[in-house]
Amino acid sequence: MENRLYLGFDNGVTGTIGCLYNNKSWFFETPTKKEQNYTKTKANISRIDHLQLMQKLSEVIAECENLESIMCLIERPMVNPTRFQATTSALRALESTLVVLEILNIPIQFEDSKKWQKLLLPSGSEKEQLKEDSKTIGKRLFPQHSTLIEKHKDADGLLLAEYCRRIF
Repeated sequence: MENRLYLGFDNGVTGTIGCLYNNKSWFFETPTKKEQNYTKTKANISRIDHLQLMQKLSEVIAECENLESIMCLIERPMVNPTRFQATTSALRALESTLVVLEILNIPIQFEDSKKWQKLLLPSGSEKEQLKEDSKTIGKRLFPQHSTLIEKHKDADGLLLAEYCRRIF
């Protein structure tokens, strides 16, 4: 559908966000901020900077002329009781992202990584190879974002947006 904005969120504080609208694309790292942990042991945690995220998404939306609708896919977060800290970080990031999307009135759907990877990445890729495949295919489909794809070491946010464009 023309005039629809497709968003792909590679969930988490180390994730990326891809946006596709007609012949335009945006790709950026999820904005984060560091702050002191709230436990007894002094440590820092990374959190989604929800104000920066809202600003970036608002800027993307403002650049879309004749925007008819928005569709957003969020990669389902990793929840694993044996990896408590990583799970806690993923769920904190998801909640912050959901609040921003709700404020902006953007509809969302969750997707498992295996589902979008099956459509866009080569079949039979081993787990260790998935990031490299994401990087290679992302640079081929979106050469204008090669620098950030190379820096981030994958194009998952963009590929999620592309998957969203293909299925909706």
